[in-house]
Amino acid sequence: MTIISTVPVFQLPECDPEAGLVLGPDSTILASNPAAKMLAREAGTEEIAGLLPINTQALINASVSQGRAIEGVECHLPGIALLWTFIPDRASGQVLARGRNATDELRKLNEATRCSRLYRLITENTTDLISRHAPDGRFIDATPASWRLLGYWPEELRGKPLEDVFRSSSIHDELEEARNRLRDEGYATLTLEITHRDGSRRWFEIASRAIRETYTGAVIEVVSVSRDITARVESEENNRRLADELAHTARLATLGELASSIAHEMNQPLATIVNFASASQRYLKQAQEHPECLERVDDGLQRITHHANRASEVIRRLRAFLSKGQKRTAPISINDTVTNVRRLCQWDADKNNVVIRTRLAESNPVITADPVLLEQVLINLVRNGIDANLEARGGNDTASRITLTTCVTPERETLIEVTDQGTGLDNEGLRQMFTPFYTSKPQGLGLGLSMSRSIIEGFGGFLDAKPAEGSGLVLVCRFPPALSRTNTPDDPRGDTPE
Repeated sequence: MTIISTVPVFQLPECDPEAGLVLGPDSTILASNPAAKMLAREAGTEEIAGLLPINTQALINASVSQGRAIEGVECHLPGIALLWTFIPDRASGQVLARGRNATDELRKLNEATRCSRLYRLITENTTDLISRHAPDGRFIDATPASWRLLGYWPEELRGKPLEDVFRSSSIHDELEEARNRLRDEGYATLTLEITHRDGSRRWFEIASRAIRETYTGAVIEVVSVSRDITARVESEENNRRLADELAHTARLATLGELASSIAHEMNQPLATIVNFASASQRYLKQAQEHPECLERVDDGLQRITHHANRASEVIRRLRAFLSKGQKRTAPISINDTVTNVRRLCQWDADKNNVVIRTRLAESNPVITADPVLLEQVLINLVRNGIDANLEARGGNDTASRITLTTCVTPERETLIEVTDQGTGLDNEGLRQMFTPFYTSKPQGLGLGLSMSRSIIEGFGGFLDAKPAEGSGLVLVCRFPPALSRTNTPDDPRGDTPE
């Protein structure tokens, strides 16, 4: 028969800051210290036994039978969390239970565990590569996305230089520039075309931030986020290709609409060539009797050459206008461009009793742009003006006017303005007129002005509209000073008569 002793074998110091209880083999409380009573008051329980975990008896049996202390036993009460340690005495079967208020400690531990779990969840599942680097660029650590994006596991990347992983022809210069920005500004972004470990080419967008030493400010670590933007780059390239195709299709459509004007312009030099050729033949027949006729033949041949060259220039200009390929930017005189556009649109304007007037800047401004695409934009604006004038006339045959103006503002901006005498647009129409597929024409597609604005913006300029004085609309192609310069012509041009 085992005799259970009720005399405590553990001594409880009165000044011990931790709650202490001596428990018998049957979990009865044999002794307690003042700290235990104070802890019971904090916990709002009348009985000290209420501080113990609900499985206290099992903990006593385990610690006594195994002869070891059991630490870190949590006990959660309303508004408070306790940590208990059970220390056995195998001879008597008694256990010393020591407890303390660990509410703040457990709360911080739980928050740290939750944050760690969240961080691990994010880093292990993000599609972007998050990496840490030494100041010289060597990898310190990386997320598992490195395998998909680069073909390396994080363990393989540790200690590798960036140049060995981000293989590119321009990597050295771009990394050096990024290091300088990190040192000076603490932040850097760069876009790289790199070679994946499997040999495929990919585009990366990398954003990096410097971690500095507190006192010296020296960069001690760099954290980078790298994103694969290959699909976006390919999509943008495809969009540019489709835009070029659309622009070329629009030029073909414009050619069909300007067919009568082109025929008229070609007919003039050809008719002149035929007249001078016929006259030269007549003079040649008279040359034996009248030698002075040879001078007239020579003059006629010179005129034939001149007009043949003029016809050749028309064909060359049309071929350039219809050409398909990459945009070719070059310095161009906007006065010459406006003059060419007026010539191309003249026959269409004459047919509709519309006068095209030009007011050209004397400073002969020059901009950097694609001459063919700029002509395409201006032809579209002029033809829109012709349509607006016809709509405003309402069927009568009175003459109307379109004015093409070039000028340089005091802010050194170069402007090309196309002013019509149509009915104009209200504020809502002005806001929507450059929106794709928005049109007021019954047979219109609503793509001309939208495409024209995109072309001008591609040059670095801007296309906008404003009401004209009286009635009508002014379409303004605006080019910033960075794209513009002026020349002083030998023969300054001002207003050109109708």
